[in-house]
Amino acid sequence: MPHEASCLPTTALAASLLLAAWPAVADEPVVIAHRGASGYLPEHTLEAKALAHGLGADYLEQDVVLTRDGVPIVLHDLWLEELTDVATVYPGRARADGRWYAIDFTLEEIRRLRQHERRAPGGAALRWPGRFDAAGVGFRIHTLAEELAFIAGLNRSTGRHAGVYPEIKEPAWHHAEGKDITLAVLEVLAAAGYSRRGDDIYLQCFDPRELERIRFELKSELRLVQLIGDAGEVEGVAFAAMRTDEGLDRVAAYADGIGPHLSHLATLAPGAPPQSTGLVERAHRRGLRVHPYTFRVEQLAGWGLTAGQLNHWLFAVERADGLFTDQPDVTRAWLDRRPAAAPP
Repeated sequence: MPHEASCLPTTALAASLLLAAWPAVADEPVVIAHRGASGYLPEHTLEAKALAHGLGADYLEQDVVLTRDGVPIVLHDLWLEELTDVATVYPGRARADGRWYAIDFTLEEIRRLRQHERRAPGGAALRWPGRFDAAGVGFRIHTLAEELAFIAGLNRSTGRHAGVYPEIKEPAWHHAEGKDITLAVLEVLAAAGYSRRGDDIYLQCFDPRELERIRFELKSELRLVQLIGDAGEVEGVAFAAMRTDEGLDRVAAYADGIGPHLSHLATLAPGAPPQSTGLVERAHRRGLRVHPYTFRVEQLAGWGLTAGQLNHWLFAVERADGLFTDQPDVTRAWLDRRPAAAPP
């Protein structure tokens, strides 16, 4: 069940009052480049973001963690070893659990690392076989401020606008480490021109308490998205409870949308058409946008679907408002030809 400790306004009445001043659910679905064009280049590199921009993504995602000196950097994990050569460059700097945490390194130290395609935990094999794997290219981790400036430059030089979609990673963990990641991220966003309701940004997090804090304590006007894990809970709140009517009422009191796992929208199993859970419709009734994650071409066979079938189900049947995708060109192409396309 939703947590009881907060005194913030979380009733259905509060939700209706807030939503009355918020824009309606968007009609045109958006393509969200998951860590950039990560199906083609190492995730969260500037190169992957440039490719995603060129492939027509509407939004580029940034996962954000902090360095030891408190600088927000773009990195999906709290640790570094699956994406960089940190074990070689700093062999004695792992914690007792065997992991090299970004927060234990200054930005200057992290800049010495080379980034590569994601490896499977504990091994040298690629997490997704067949993806980019070329040694010596020299990819680097960069700061959130650098990426926002990079995207602004692409928007100016190409004349094609892409928004940003940062995620605050593990805020409670950062607090336990003595750092307020949310304040650091909001400061960088504001400096880059992202602070108002109409700015082209969604700010996402799995932690509902932190999103409530952003909305009510920090008074942020930014559009907020409650991410929903595929299992378990965060800060005492079960993700399954967020998908109930009561849970959605609570989310609608502070957020503009939800980011559920694709499996939350329907059962996906080979040999059977997707069976809807009704989550999209129930979220829409509360004014919440629905941006599920994550589309990867590599996973289609396990679902028994083609890319066309999945996109048709997601956008034409379920009416989702967007999609996180490793291959933004695949989703972009389907959406662009949608008016003239027959169902697959």
